[in-house]
Amino acid sequence: MKHIVVYLLIFSGILAACSRNGNPKETLTNDLEKTVIKPFSDSLKADTFKLKLIGDEPKKMTLLFTITSFEGKEIYNISIKATDLFKNYDATIDLTKKNNQVKFISDEAARFFDDENFMEPAVTEQEQPDQYVPDKLFFAELKQTQLNGFIYRLGKENKIYIAWSVQQKKTKTYYNCCK
Repeated sequence: MKHIVVYLLIFSGILAACSRNGNPKETLTNDLEKTVIKPFSDSLKADTFKLKLIGDEPKKMTLLFTITSFEGKEIYNISIKATDLFKNYDATIDLTKKNNQVKFISDEAARFFDDENFMEPAVTEQEQPDQYVPDKLFFAELKQTQLNGFIYRLGKENKIYIAWSVQQKKTKTYYNCCK
């Protein structure tokens, strides 16, 4: 009787393994969603950062990034096309194959909310604006408010740094390096 159970388990395992076709599309039909709760628009109250990978074909995929304030209002929303990310990495990574594209976009999504992307605070009192600061007044505001920032990538050499403007009551870019 013991042998029958063992054989049934082995057979079930083989059957399950054989029924998977290894198609990367199969793993992407369910949209990937990640959520992180961190202070952003207020130094004490936490906002909701959400990233959703939409699409089942690498060339049609989009990363939808939103931030919702602790009050329940959407304060940031950007849609990043996978094809735009692919273009920025063509020279360094072989993205001609679908499997590589799927792995690349999945890795990008997995690293999106790494701790190193949360700047606490966005700008320190010692920092000085340089040529990559689009709004010097906003940079100065961040020095005073000491609110946190967030960094995300649009390419290998293109990082966007965002933070909440208390004065303008919206999320703004405070640093954009290195187009």
